[in-house]
Amino acid sequence: MLIENAYLHGKPESNGLLRSEINDFKVYEKLPFLPCGEGEHLFVHVRKTGANTLFVARELAKYFAVKEQLVSYAGLKDRFAVTEQWFGIHVPGKQEYNLDDLSIEGVEVLSYKRHNKKLRTGALLGNNFEITLRDVTAIKAFTQRWTDIVEQGVPNYFGEQRFGINGGNMERALGLFSGQKVKDKKKRGMYLSAARSLIFNSVLNERINQQCFNKVRVGDVLMLAGTQSVFKLDQLDDTIKQRLINKDVDITAPMWGAGELMTSDEPLILEQNVAAQHPEFCQGLPRFGLKQERRRIRVVVSETDIELLTAPEGLQEGKAVIKVSFFLPAGCYATTILRELLNYQDMTTRVDMRDVSAEPQSA
Repeated sequence: MLIENAYLHGKPESNGLLRSEINDFKVYEKLPFLPCGEGEHLFVHVRKTGANTLFVARELAKYFAVKEQLVSYAGLKDRFAVTEQWFGIHVPGKQEYNLDDLSIEGVEVLSYKRHNKKLRTGALLGNNFEITLRDVTAIKAFTQRWTDIVEQGVPNYFGEQRFGINGGNMERALGLFSGQKVKDKKKRGMYLSAARSLIFNSVLNERINQQCFNKVRVGDVLMLAGTQSVFKLDQLDDTIKQRLINKDVDITAPMWGAGELMTSDEPLILEQNVAAQHPEFCQGLPRFGLKQERRRIRVVVSETDIELLTAPEGLQEGKAVIKVSFFLPAGCYATTILRELLNYQDMTTRVDMRDVSAEPQSA
């Protein structure tokens, strides 16, 4: 059911190991605000090592003696990583808290403060990543590929984590569409998001195959940089082409739901042809209240850095340890960057397949 997504820059020459050690993958969550100091919600900023988000949320619910649904977070984070993120706990009243006695395995409290609004899923600017890759081969090719990625971006694919182990979330989505009941709202949202993600990835993959990933066409729907505002292109000129090069606008692909596709002309035909390959998903998603939305097909990295921690003589022979750092906006996957950068082997046996970032669930 899942396709082998096309590479924008060609299949990488370099190989390497990802997450050989837990400190090799570090994530720093960035919120668009800081807690104000008063209100019904206590925001707790923690550093997690080897602990996933849902486990920590459950433990916080026990500590504060509240129901699990009263503990919120902006995004899911991997277990096999060192991550800094915020949790919000709904604790009305004026009680002052001292969290010195809060003891959760793998968790260190960095700060805590009250706020007047709930911390909602997706309410984050994005994440900073520091990723150490080991046994990296073809080092010159690696560094050139890194330069290409920084300058041109990469396809904004949903990572493999979105689809579950062996694509299991897709099968569960098909079960939903055939009438199976899933009472857990978060799981139901996860399965629906996986179905939408498959369609999006398929459209993006087809644009690369047709060599129109970075070629804007009449009928495309473009999204303004730094916003979710979109507009359809009815007339093509050099100004629009330059704005795409300057990363001021991005081409988009559909996040499937009820309603008409916003594209026209050749882009519309491409999207309709891809949708025809996934009729169960395209017919099932609207029944769960999802509406047609758009997502940019290019992800641009910022705040980038690369550091050769160890390197053999001559750079082409032998293997190196390299650390890359970058910022990704909310909803984008670090694995999509790494996939374009090198052929990596993830050294973890992963049970929790969620990625280090998560976009808001739509259902």
